[in-house]
Amino acid sequence: MNEILKMLVDRHYTTDEEDPAAVRAMPMVLRIERTSPPCRTDVLEAAAAAAIAVCLDPRSEPGGEWHDEVVAWVRGRIRKVSRRARGAHWEAVQALPGVTITVGGAEVRAFVPGRVGDLPKELSRLQISGSELPVDEPGPVPAGAYELWLNPRVEMTAGKAAAQVGHASMLLAPTLSEEELKEWAAVDYRCAVRTPSPEEWDALLARPGTVVVRDAGYTEVDPGTATVAVFRG
Repeated sequence: MNEILKMLVDRHYTTDEEDPAAVRAMPMVLRIERTSPPCRTDVLEAAAAAAIAVCLDPRSEPGGEWHDEVVAWVRGRIRKVSRRARGAHWEAVQALPGVTITVGGAEVRAFVPGRVGDLPKELSRLQISGSELPVDEPGPVPAGAYELWLNPRVEMTAGKAAAQVGHASMLLAPTLSEEELKEWAAVDYRCAVRTPSPEEWDALLARPGTVVVRDAGYTEVDPGTATVAVFRG
């Protein structure tokens, strides 16, 4: 099994206090242009794919240029911080190490994780707030996509939801076989983000084998809140 995936299986979550200077996070930038903003579903699906794409990139493997930073991050809390960018600011961050995924009219770039205090100025100057996008009606689930289900009882901005589905795609990946991972990579880690009814959500959580993302509670939702669920059937 891929080293990063094995660490995700074996990792132990902790609520211990962290040294603020040691906190690591994966920055994610959502491209939200003023005159032609993308639809929310496309943004979330691009974010979910971008997060796992960084983790499974060859540069994150042993000996790769991203390996040490990705491993150090996965060993701690898999924090992600979403920011928004447009125009020249979006173009500027493309030079930083990471992966950009396009879904429909949306583009999201996930970056190599690092210490929050060492964030490059191209990222630190971008706003975290202002990522609100209206709920839209998604189309059929694309071929090869894995479905990620948002908690219908929890309201999240697009930025917050983007981080949560990024967690979900990372927790999904270790449940896949080598062949399934290859097929998923061939379609750029395509995900389908959907919102079930409250009744469907409750049934999903009750199924054995459902993978659930529970938030640490730093922003927007209470600690331990179930935000996203994945069930492969």
